[in-house]
Amino acid sequence: MKVLTKAEEQVMKVLWRLESGLLMELVEAMPAPAPHKNTVATILKTLVDKGFVRIENIGRIHRYHPLVSKDAYSRDTLSSVAKGYFDGSFANVVSFLVDEKKLSVKDLELLLQQLKKNKSWKG
Repeated sequence: MKVLTKAEEQVMKVLWRLESGLLMELVEAMPAPAPHKNTVATILKTLVDKGFVRIENIGRIHRYHPLVSKDAYSRDTLSSVAKGYFDGSFANVVSFLVDEKKLSVKDLELLLQQLKKNKSWKG
């Protein structure tokens, strides 16, 4: 999957939240300071070209729909980070987060409980 720029990611986050939208709906839903509508339109064209967004033509108006889900993009991004910086090991990612004090013992206990509840996990 292709990587999004920060600006593209910002537009996708709004589109994921709205589930679909017209250009002005997306601009209005952007966090302040909202970019100009021409900027958002250019970003949307790029997202269409990258295969992240599809356009539904309603007369002369375009409604934009995400083609890639937030979960799929998040999963792919996290996997890329693990591969690129942690030898592909999610255990190394978790260890790094613990070392950086970004993950507490309580957080780890909750994760362990989730793993134990997940019947598809075999560990």
